[in-house]
Amino acid sequence: MQGDEKENVDGRKARGNRRRTEIIEATLAVVTRDGAAGVTHRTVAKQAGITTSLSTYYFATLDDLLVAALTSVVDIYTERIRQIIDDPGDRLRALAELIVESGGPGRERALVERELCTLAARRPALAPVARRWRSDMAELAATLTTDEEAIAELVAVADGLCTAILIDNIRADTDYVHALLLRALRPHDAA
Repeated sequence: MQGDEKENVDGRKARGNRRRTEIIEATLAVVTRDGAAGVTHRTVAKQAGITTSLSTYYFATLDDLLVAALTSVVDIYTERIRQIIDDPGDRLRALAELIVESGGPGRERALVERELCTLAARRPALAPVARRWRSDMAELAATLTTDEEAIAELVAVADGLCTAILIDNIRADTDYVHALLLRALRPHDAA
């Protein structure tokens, strides 16, 4: 391939990647505004300022579009969990801080993630991506304990706290969240 031809192919690929990203961002905006039920190729195309046919060119099915949107959000959480695991600091406190973000600067991202993860119960194509949060949490918990029950409890508590913070049923306070996470890791007396 000649130099000019290669540049043209690379330019088209870069434009295509930018367009895919724009469509995913538009999908996230629709979910934030209207919930997952509001996502159609038409609403996303309108949000992105493109034709519906262009949206379906990049994402043939609605499931393809929803999976891409959820993946973009879950990738951010996976990166954050990976940073917490790799950091030599207090992992449980860092997790508490991440969870508390659900009620503050990370609220929109957390809300989109919850909406689309819940939708995975009805749209199986989303399920593998939706499971990543729990899998990432279990990996983090396994750096704190080898007790399988405590790992499962920490995952459940973290998941529940995120949801509770989103619907504002608990205080979004790092110390409070940290205490609950710590309690999940402690052995319980047999009943």
